Amino acid sequence: MKQLAILTTACLLYMLPMTTQAQESEEFVMNLTEYSIKFGHNSNFTDGVKKWIKCYKDNNGNNTWRTWKRTQGKGDVYVVASRMDNWAEMGEDDDAGMACRPIALESIVPHIESRSFNTFKSMPKLSSKAELGDNTLVWVYGFDVNDRKAFNEVINEVSSALDKKEGDKRGYWYRSLAGDGGDYFVSTPYKDFAELDKDEDSVWEVYESVHGKSKTENIRAKFNTSVDHVTSFIYTLQAELSMN
Repeated sequence: MKQLAILTTACLLYMLPMTTQAQESEEFVMNLTEYSIKFGHNSNFTDGVKKWIKCYKDNNGNNTWRTWKRTQGKGDVYVVASRMDNWAEMGEDDDAGMACRPIALESIVPHIESRSFNTFKSMPKLSSKAELGDNTLVWVYGFDVNDRKAFNEVINEVSSALDKKEGDKRGYWYRSLAGDGGDYFVSTPYKDFAELDKDEDSVWEVYESVHGKSKTENIRAKFNTSVDHVTSFIYTLQAELSMN
């Protein structure tokens, strides 16, 4: 997402070009655009997006993005994930995106029930150093918190224990900057669904193996009192709706 023109027009079209997610040592801004599709319109929507992507490529568009589909929950929901190194990227033009505007109006917008746009910032010190690579799904936990200080203390300690025990953190942490998409979320990648069947200690079991039972009980209590609500969804990568 690199342009004021796309923000002022494509937002109205419910179609935002997105730069690809990358896991780096420096902080970056993560944009997530969620689309809820009208009942019975899923195939029409995906066909429209594919048509839009072809147009974008034909017009030498150079932005990249990843599209994910939510597995659980109500209806067909897609999330387009992007990153910006800085806010200035929002003011950059994208002629290819503007050239494909009619396709979005005709073939995408009519099939969308609603759209939600949220902005987060990466938390690299708490996140895995590994790239997403060929992983095709992510398990995402979202958190609404009432005590950011306490919550940050908990996730810092747990992430440190994971790093000490396993040599790296497991997922990628983000904190909310703007929008109504929750205060924090952590995204843990997996190669495929079969990988979910592998035995793996929970983060609390790992923490207990490092710090003992008493300290684990204390930090779990601290976590529970700092959090109001938790969501959990699996998302699968939609390669044909992405541009990497």
